[in-house]
Amino acid sequence: MRVLVTGGTGYIGGAVLRALRAAGHEPRGVVRSEEAARGVRARGGVPVNGDLRDPRGLAELARDADAVIHAASTQSPDAAEADIAASRAIRDALEGSGKPFVLTSGAWVLGDTGDRMADETWARNPVELVAWRGPLEEEILAAPGMRGIVLRPGVVFGEHGGIPESVAQGELPVVGDGAQHWALVHVRDLADLYVRALGAPAGAILHGIALVATMRDVALLGAARRGGRSFESATLAQARDRLGAFADALAINQRISSDRTQALLGWRPSRTSLVEEFLGDGRLAAA
Repeated sequence: MRVLVTGGTGYIGGAVLRALRAAGHEPRGVVRSEEAARGVRARGGVPVNGDLRDPRGLAELARDADAVIHAASTQSPDAAEADIAASRAIRDALEGSGKPFVLTSGAWVLGDTGDRMADETWARNPVELVAWRGPLEEEILAAPGMRGIVLRPGVVFGEHGGIPESVAQGELPVVGDGAQHWALVHVRDLADLYVRALGAPAGAILHGIALVATMRDVALLGAARRGGRSFESATLAQARDRLGAFADALAINQRISSDRTQALLGWRPSRTSLVEEFLGDGRLAAA
């Protein structure tokens, strides 16, 4: 299939391009520059000129594809508005086509799950940072005439990237005592799930979760990798002063299952050891 991928030069999207190519698809990465085009080619994709902030152009690219994976994200102040506009443009372009549209959401839309294990049917209770994602999920899932699919990755790690790596490097503080659980997934396992998601039925909600560990676990492994035992910590108030609403996302406790997703798509995440990832041979090298 010709699969249009937004965010193909990013951490997640780049891995998705490689996984699609390995599975025999023709991945097309949306780019705005020649530098980005080189990055897409290096990941096995075909660059196509487009911009998330040009919904009309994005819609044309979507119509010319057999499927769309929206994996782009930005850090700009208008990131939510841009994401919503892009998603709606893709939705409208695919309406009546029967084609799959995989929308990237995230585990943070479930909020704090406490000590209970949340599955794909769990009610949303999003943290402020991603409160806008819930209504967007509903829009895409309810869109007629296409296969709207929502994929919720956990906190992504591996290959020298992701939030856990920032914690391990000491770039992000442990919020509170670090006892809060994070739902995690390796970027390569997640990329495999995106490929499988193209075959999911309309209305499917998928969880990209491979393991659960505490923030303190991640920090301790990072400290051990650096040859020490200590790590930076901050109260929630201190973290908010430094990180804004992102701090609240880091502080919530999440125990999340992907059992339904695994049963539906035959997905079997294979990189489920943080010890091996952080302290094994090659440390964070791709295995």
